Amino acid sequence: MATGPRYRVPFRRRREGKTNYYKRRELIKADAPRLVARKTLKHNIAQIIDFAPAGDVTLASAHSKELETKYGWKAYTGNVPAAYLTGLLCGYRALDRGIEKAVLDIGLHVPRRGSRVFAVLKGAVDAGLEVPHDPSVFPPEDRIRGEHVANMARAIKEEDPEEYERRFSGYLERGLKPEELPEHFEEVKAKIQEEFEG
Repeated sequence: MATGPRYRVPFRRRREGKTNYYKRRELIKADAPRLVARKTLKHNIAQIIDFAPAGDVTLASAHSKELETKYGWKAYTGNVPAAYLTGLLCGYRALDRGIEKAVLDIGLHVPRRGSRVFAVLKGAVDAGLEVPHDPSVFPPEDRIRGEHVANMARAIKEEDPEEYERRFSGYLERGLKPEELPEHFEEVKAKIQEEFEG
């Protein structure tokens, strides 16, 4: 570690690799709250956060766990379809609170085209939230609906039924055949839209 009379210890969150303060400063300069998109191994999180000197204020939020508990989502909560639905839910909640614009904050996540953080963005934009973006970063529509999972499940089921049972045991335990994921996605999406659009 560097030492000396001119050495300045970085902020704790910078030392822990949790916050890029240069990027954060630029996002805070924007005249809009941040759409904070985060992913973990099992979940997706979307929040609308506004800066305040005493500490950031969360104006609206959605967690992929809510999809299970409130909307009957039976699939995996850490995939692209769940990320899209989480963003959609957060976008509707933001609009309900009078928030119409935001800027995307993906934190330290690597910005890969078609990734879950951009699926969250797509969901929020589809809800009606105005977020500056390039549409080329969005996942393809078939991936958002879970067609890739359904196609893979069909192929594995034909080749090796035991492998199918093993690989998709979580889906089957919850009562969802992975081949039916696109239809299930549309059902849950319709429930969210119906709640907010009437």
